[in-house]
Amino acid sequence: MKKLVPLFAIFILILSACSNASDPEHEHHEEKSGENSSAEEMHNHLSGDLQEVTASAEELPKFLDSKHEDIRLVYQVAGKATDILQWMPCYCGCGDSAGHRSNLNCFIAETRDDGSIVWDDHGTRCQVCLEIAVESVQLYQDGKSLKEIREAIDAKYSNGQYAAPTPTEMPA
Repeated sequence: MKKLVPLFAIFILILSACSNASDPEHEHHEEKSGENSSAEEMHNHLSGDLQEVTASAEELPKFLDSKHEDIRLVYQVAGKATDILQWMPCYCGCGDSAGHRSNLNCFIAETRDDGSIVWDDHGTRCQVCLEIAVESVQLYQDGKSLKEIREAIDAKYSNGQYAAPTPTEMPA
């Protein structure tokens, strides 16, 4: 993951060009039969987010195939940084709108006992989600503790310009 750090600065700039607006192709998610996906592998969540199961965090979901490489990279990092992102709140409003409990849920809805991952496409449409994930991992790689990272994220995003945070527990 350390090899990915220098790319994050570039990706932040690229992500700033992304819109918070909903992607038209995701406004009405529909399963397509005959595309090697079953209802178990890909389905719509009640919030409208598309969820897809893969065998592990090493295998990214197919809904990322049409996305920019920078977004795929953030998802890849999120899959490896679950121990960081589970402690970071998201400030995009997804706590209320999608029932998310942390920034991790913007990318991963669930890690199952067998190691399979239920990915969530919410992060593909939300710059705030992407920024919080990237900033959290960068700070961790800079040697900050989980509590220091959490305090930095809260300080930056709780200024009244963003939605209420997800109900994320504070790291010990």
